[in-house]
Amino acid sequence: MGLSRELGIDLGTFNTQIAEANQILVQEPTVVAIVVNEMKLVEYGTTALGMLGRVPESIEVVRPLRHGVIAEYELTEIFLRELIRKITGPTLFFRPRLIISTPYGVTSVEKRAIQEAGLGAGAREVNLIPQPLAAAIGIDLPINTPTGNMIISLGGGTTQAAVVSMSGIVSAETSRVAGLRIDDAIANYIRKKYGLIIGQTTAEQLKLNIGAAIPVEEEKTMEIQGQDQVTGLPRPASLTTNEIVEAMQPPLEEIVSTVRRVLEKTPPELISDIIDRGVALCGGTSLMKGLDKYLTVALGIPAYVVENPVTCTVEGLARAFPILDVILRSQSR
Repeated sequence: MGLSRELGIDLGTFNTQIAEANQILVQEPTVVAIVVNEMKLVEYGTTALGMLGRVPESIEVVRPLRHGVIAEYELTEIFLRELIRKITGPTLFFRPRLIISTPYGVTSVEKRAIQEAGLGAGAREVNLIPQPLAAAIGIDLPINTPTGNMIISLGGGTTQAAVVSMSGIVSAETSRVAGLRIDDAIANYIRKKYGLIIGQTTAEQLKLNIGAAIPVEEEKTMEIQGQDQVTGLPRPASLTTNEIVEAMQPPLEEIVSTVRRVLEKTPPELISDIIDRGVALCGGTSLMKGLDKYLTVALGIPAYVVENPVTCTVEGLARAFPILDVILRSQSR
């Protein structure tokens, strides 16, 4: 059995990553393209993402996960099978052991769906770990001690805030306000202010290229093309950083509310540890300019972006195999 591979899988709404020991083996968008009538795979990952909005009606491009949980069971299984095959080769002599991350607070039905998708994709064993705990392992927080450590994981589909101590989660919450909701807020702002309809890709480009969580002195500008709400014809507009800052305030305030609710449920002894240590920020959305400063002011606790914000969850999953018993025991307490 020693030949069986041990893979950590961070199954995300937008991207999926797989790691083994200290190496990341796969990073692919969580997207599949299928022939509609036959549920037959055409492409997956980066290639499928490039087909979004550019295919005939006979082919559908689907994100099988929504808000970190499986929305399309069969497609998730197909997607996982392809990724595992990419690593192990077409013949699975030694079926791999998997640890897959789940959003904190998912239901037992949602957990079972993820486990069954992993087994259906060729795994011999599937264990699940809450995503904030995996991220905490991946950034080397001292989670096995009785000190309080807070982590906020800002992804595409969910924001998860958690306080971790003694290899378990003390208090946590998952909110569906994350990268995608911020993109929606930008698109809504442009529709109201300029009467222009833009797609999610354009909204995301604005966020990544000129966006910030707090007002800046030296603003950037970006030209976009949108569809006029009245005439339906293309029309350009030029946007500035501080307009994007303004557009993003409502979802950012919701993220702060989520974190505050977690702090309210945390024992005072652990709060004093968190104030001393600061709040660790990870996930793709944590890279937004000025977000650490915004959260530091809003929470009154220093917030910092970790060194490996995009890969810490999958790295933590791969490292969790030797301590899996301890983690699973702490979850069943």
